[in-house]
Amino acid sequence: MASNLAAAPASLDVGTLLFIAVCVTVLLGLFLLYTWTQERISALAWWSVAYLIGGASGALWRFGDIFAPHLPSSTSTVLLFVAVGMIWSAARVFHGRSVHWVATLFGAAFWLIASLFPAVAGSEGWRMAVSALIVAGYTFLTAAELRRERRKSLIRRWPAIFVPMLHGAIFLFPVALATLSQGAGGGIARGWIAVFAIEILLYVVGTAFIVLILAKDRTVHIYKTAATTDTLTGLLNRRGFFEATGALMADRRRHMAPVSVLVFDLDHFKSVNDRHGHAVGDAVLQTFAKVARDTLRATDVVGRLGREEFIAALPSSLSEAAIAAERVRVALAATSIMRNGQRVGATVSVGVSCGAPTTTIDGLITRADEALYRAKADGRNRVEAVEVVVEAPADGAAQENQIATRTRKKQRDAVKNSAPESCVA
Repeated sequence: MASNLAAAPASLDVGTLLFIAVCVTVLLGLFLLYTWTQERISALAWWSVAYLIGGASGALWRFGDIFAPHLPSSTSTVLLFVAVGMIWSAARVFHGRSVHWVATLFGAAFWLIASLFPAVAGSEGWRMAVSALIVAGYTFLTAAELRRERRKSLIRRWPAIFVPMLHGAIFLFPVALATLSQGAGGGIARGWIAVFAIEILLYVVGTAFIVLILAKDRTVHIYKTAATTDTLTGLLNRRGFFEATGALMADRRRHMAPVSVLVFDLDHFKSVNDRHGHAVGDAVLQTFAKVARDTLRATDVVGRLGREEFIAALPSSLSEAAIAAERVRVALAATSIMRNGQRVGATVSVGVSCGAPTTTIDGLITRADEALYRAKADGRNRVEAVEVVVEAPADGAAQENQIATRTRKKQRDAVKNSAPESCVA
């Protein structure tokens, strides 16, 4: 008997595979629902409900005749298409996009309409082909939504794209086999059910892990952003600014291109607080932050150092940086806020420095501060620029002495209100 058992082929029938797939899908749906209660990421709730609906679809397809004989036979299929549509919507929600309910339910509606045609209703092969097209379409849309996530590197993003793409490709196979399935009495189509059961099992497990990884990355990103963002203005705080500027300097160093620093100081900010209160002062700070974000480029790094002091690092020459600073100054002067029936305006003084990428960021900030003091001494609401030239990398005191010498010479030769020259890298 032992030899007979050893020689017998080991196999799982389709019913067993589907039962396992249903159980795993429901368990993963409950697990994602629990994770949503902890993380409060709304996309997790969408994914969990989609998994639970998908599990219910499989259960009705397998055991509907026993436990729900009164339901239409198409109920399980309709629920399946609702589930895959919700998975696509979950990917949209995850990236902050709106839910298109018509598109989400389109697959289920399309199936119901297609089932009214005798060619589809009377052919198992064509029913399977239509179903495969709907599932593949939604999985390709899901992959496209996940691909829009630009915050992660390609290495970390490719599984989220590859898994649904592979799932959609597998579900496209029956479309090519639909004609053959009719000639074989639907035998080929029925043979694909076992393949689909195994593939669906692998897909739901793999997708659940990808979803959890994406959710974890999102949570880490939120905490990291909170740690590097100024809560009042939404700009980078001191820590975030220096982290971002380090990356900018490294990139400019590879190309030996100049780097510019803009230091902003709101004029007479203490008197604004004294006359109108700190709430108005906070509104002025927020207004300047919005002006700076809207005026400067996306490649520019903008932060708040403290109180009314702001800073920006630009991958540009001195003349370009001075023009950018002037745009910010003019835009702020033209902006005002209304508080208690009073119009409150603000102006800003700006110091600009530019140097080779071998210059330290601290050295650039020091020279920009000197230019800022000159702007404030010359009447405020103006831009002053200074050029810092470093021919070769220097270390420690030698570099600082070299920068200081050239800066003092530049200041002696500077003419008030003269146009700034381009930065020499």
